[in-house]
Formats: sequence, C-alpha cells, structure tokens
Amino acid sequence: MASIAGPEIERLIQLLSKLPGLGPRSARRAALHLVKKREQLLGPLADAMQIARERIITCDTCGNIDTISPCTLCSDTRRDDALLVVVEDVADLWALERATATNGRYHVLGGVLSPLDGIGPKDLALDPLVARVAAGRVKEVILALNATVDGQTTAHYITDLLAPHGVSVTRLAHGVPVGGELDYLDEGTLTAAIRQRTAV
Repeated sequence: MASIAGPEIERLIQLLSKLPGLGPRSARRAALHLVKKREQLLGPLADAMQIARERIITCDTCGNIDTISPCTLCSDTRRDDALLVVVEDVADLWALERATATNGRYHVLGGVLSPLDGIGPKDLALDPLVARVAAGRVKEVILALNATVDGQTTAHYITDLLAPHGVSVTRLAHGVPVGGELDYLDEGTLTAAIRQRTAV
C-alpha cells in the first residue's frame, strides 16, 4: 500500500496500530485526530508517556504498577491484610478495583501456567505469594483467575501449593452474569451456574 503521509506520521500510525483494540484503520483515525489536536492532545500525551517511561515501576510487594513501591494500594492502611486476591495481571487488578468488589490486598502472578506456551511455575510470582501467606497475616486467598483451562490449572496448582499453610482458598463464582439471558449463554457457563447454585 502506498504511503499517504510522511515517515513520521506513518510511524505514529504503525505504533498506534499495535495497541489493543486498534487496527490499522482505527490507528489512522487516532493519529489524524492527535495531529489535528496537537496542542490539546498530542503534546500532553507525549509528556505523559515520557513520564510513564521514566517513572512507572512494578510494586515489589504485589506486582501492581505505580510510580512508587510499595504501590498506592499496598501503602493503604485501610485495606484488609487478612484477605489476599490473586490475579493474573495488572489489568485484572484494575478491573476488580473499578468494581470496588473487595478491600483486600492483591498479588499479581504475571500470567498463568501454560505448558503449551512454555510457561511453568518458575515464570510466575508464586514464591512471593507463598512467602506472603507464610508470614501469617493472610487468612483467605481469593483466586480471581480467568475461567480458562490455563486459569483453572493455575488455580488448582496454587491451592495445592498453599495447602500446608492452613489458609482458606476460594475462587470467584462462575455462571450467569448479572443481566444475562439464559438463551444467549454457552453450555459451559450454564453448567457452572447449575453446579454452583445457591439458596434463595
């Protein structure tokens, strides 16, 4: 395809197209919008990205990203030290925080076990997880992992790993989503919902 702009703009489009949810067409529209709004958007965005590149780090305690370590969440003294929520990555942590579903602490694994992709126990933050539980303050570990084969395999592995420490290990419920219609749900979701039914 012939170039429609100079190499600098083409590079901007190419980089934007690598972002999740942005294909080449969306990236062109985004690039055009940024260039048109240079003063209001492009300059501040470039500044924010430079600061992010220089200052954003991974929290040594939980694995969240922030500009400080321990991160803002780990430094919050109002959080419940007895509850530890284990997530696959930072996006999952942020999703749970947006929902204000828990006031516990977090632990980011950095992935899930996936033998096909060559991801084993040593590739995840499992040793720090065991160390946090072994410290004795945690009473319940919530495994907030995706309901995929790899997510469930990881959940079982962690359950076995934490068994000697005497903590309660729970997982997120699976089944019918709030506002969901049964006719549109897959068989696996319906089966999980029936198996995990609760009293009314």
